[in-house]
Amino acid sequence: MSIAVIDYGAGNLRSVVRALQRIGAPLEVTSNPNAVIAAPAVVLPGVGATRDTMQSLEQLDLVAAIHEVIARGTPFLGICVGMQVLCDQSEEFGPHPCLGIVGGAVRRLPSHLKVPQIGWNQVCYMPHAARHPLFAGIDDGSDFYFVHSYYCDLTDEHDIAATTTYGLAFPSVLIRRNLAAVQFHPEKSGHYGLQLLTNFIRWAGVA
Repeated sequence: MSIAVIDYGAGNLRSVVRALQRIGAPLEVTSNPNAVIAAPAVVLPGVGATRDTMQSLEQLDLVAAIHEVIARGTPFLGICVGMQVLCDQSEEFGPHPCLGIVGGAVRRLPSHLKVPQIGWNQVCYMPHAARHPLFAGIDDGSDFYFVHSYYCDLTDEHDIAATTTYGLAFPSVLIRRNLAAVQFHPEKSGHYGLQLLTNFIRWAGVA
């Protein structure tokens, strides 16, 4: 069966699809909630604003489908804004609710920094997550490619699998049971980005 890559109009969709195709992942690009629910694994890519993303997911009736697959134990990977919308709420362009799957809020990076953060930065593992299958073959402190102005301020430290420092240390990888999400763009992160996507496919059991 094919991984469902959710199409809600995200600008990086094609890049994510090309990266998954490069590693030989079976996939279906879809905005159909039933196809998402039936998939053995799900990827939610994202760029842009959380408010726009939530509006698109709501208009496509994908909110309930995302909740269902995560609650059921389907392996799920959120990328960039696909990580941020998992939080309770976001302050981007004014406070608004997000999916509420993990506790926390999406907050703007400190104002004294050059924002957005664009470029390579280190991803450093938390001790409790360092041996997670998602990180297989990827050295602690490896560089990944970021493009973002906001970050997830998570309430449960156990959800934080890795951090990155840009003015402050923020969660750059979230892992909770079958749920994984990354603030960076693995599809733009060269060898290690492809390795992380490969690891997700193997972890999901669809390799």
